[in-house]
Amino acid sequence: MIEGYRFGAMDIGGTTYQADLKIVKGQVTANWWRREGHKVCVDDIQDILEARPKVLVIGRGKPGLMKPGNDVRRACAEMGIRLLDEPTERAVQTFNELVAQGEDAAAAFHLTC
Repeated sequence: MIEGYRFGAMDIGGTTYQADLKIVKGQVTANWWRREGHKVCVDDIQDILEARPKVLVIGRGKPGLMKPGNDVRRACAEMGIRLLDEPTERAVQTFNELVAQGEDAAAAFHLTC
């Protein structure tokens, strides 16, 4: 569960992260960097796709500038992974709700713009 989010920071398990991150099978991967900045490509989330969660939540940043590319949408559809992309504040709520319901959910969060 994510304990808190504010612009540029996310609290998980008593640790504050100040860079973009991914959560896969309950494990946090800190300092997530994307090849194309505000566009998420398949290569950027290969570990998530390999884990085959039922749901992938992408937090697009506070105002929502980061977006999943068409290749990500296509890969998720082909693999039967439900893709939800929302501004990060809402994506945190969505992810926490899914986890609380016992869903197999992974996430990728942009913490700033």
